[in-house]
Amino acid sequence: MATSTASYTQNQSILDALSRCIAACEMCADACLHEENVKMMVPCIRLDRDCADICRLTAAFIARGSDHAKHVLKECIEICRKCADECGKHEHEHCQQCAAACRACVEACQQYAGQA
Repeated sequence: MATSTASYTQNQSILDALSRCIAACEMCADACLHEENVKMMVPCIRLDRDCADICRLTAAFIARGSDHAKHVLKECIEICRKCADECGKHEHEHCQQCAAACRACVEACQQYAGQA
């Protein structure tokens, strides 16, 4: 019983980080569409969308205990890093918030990967 409680707590932590990252990426992509120079924001918007999608997939795999979660987790870390780097280049508040959420997600994913 203690093992499943520890596992649930461990999973809840990573799932929370993934959820926050999804929300931040979706909000950032939407806000980027309203920026004055949308064309300049295209790489950011694309990475926001990719990051939100891989985080959703990763969360699903982790939540159901998939044997393939570790593989998806590696890709999630890579895309979250790229998204954090891209958003970090922009001074917009939504980009900075997204970059922070992505960095926190990378950290949570790395922690989870080390425990899984």
